[in-house]
Amino acid sequence: MSSQSPEPAQSERTPVVLTEADEQHAVLTFAGVLDAHALPELEELLSDRRLRQAGTWVWDMSGLERIGLACAYALLRAVTRAPETVSVTVSGARRAVQRTLRHAGLDTVVTIGE
Repeated sequence: MSSQSPEPAQSERTPVVLTEADEQHAVLTFAGVLDAHALPELEELLSDRRLRQAGTWVWDMSGLERIGLACAYALLRAVTRAPETVSVTVSGARRAVQRTLRHAGLDTVVTIGE
């Protein structure tokens, strides 16, 4: 019998983390499924002081399998409440994720890269 804890299931992992942050840029890395269960955690992260101080946000969604519409709207609220000087780029999002982001209207305020 092993004394190590088993690897947590994807649903138990944090679906979004602030992986880099300084005064110039901040990187949020997304993974797994970002749904209504993760909404409080997402909103708390989006109000992080380090994120608010950065002029450029990069959302690395290459590991994100699916995003719920409520979470996409939370991202939209964060961008529209950020200073006008903030630029946001989404990178690596799958087509299904891009569709949800566009449905929420994020494509009007962020750059969605392939």
